[in-house]
Amino acid sequence: MILQQYKIVFGGSMGAGKSAAIKALSDIPVIETEAMNTDINRHSKYSTTVGIDYGEIVLEDDTKIGLYGTPGQDRFDFMWSIVCKGAIGIGILIDHSRAERLQDLQTYLNAFQGYSENIVIGITHLDQQQDQILKIYRDWMSLHHYSYPIFAVDARQKDDVLLMVEVLIAAIETRSMVML
Repeated sequence: MILQQYKIVFGGSMGAGKSAAIKALSDIPVIETEAMNTDINRHSKYSTTVGIDYGEIVLEDDTKIGLYGTPGQDRFDFMWSIVCKGAIGIGILIDHSRAERLQDLQTYLNAFQGYSENIVIGITHLDQQQDQILKIYRDWMSLHHYSYPIFAVDARQKDDVLLMVEVLIAAIETRSMVML
């Protein structure tokens, strides 16, 4: 049997957990392009992705999926279209602890909607700020007429990230069934 390669991209704000999500899922050692964070005003983390993170997961049916992480900083947004080309889905991660979290959601939805209709949203860092959990995101998406699946996610936990990937795959399978 020939293994097919599929691609899922993780995008979103710096520090939201894109690299951690790929590390949590990958069946191979993750290839990272980390550099010292020079944008301390946006996030206090020591290092940040400046290129592409890459990992792989192999599903039960031997389907191989490439997991790609984009840089979260706007100055690297030229890479987003390159990384997203051919993706079967995009997981957008938003850091709930940021005061600008809804603005971040708008920014990344605007950016990534052009690359795929198959999007799922993961809200991270809920442990750091528990106010209103996911309600503010559901209300905001309803107000702006978006209807994407949204989950509370700990990007370090394989099961949380795997749920996002399974939703993206199920959406593809559902669309292909409708077309038959």
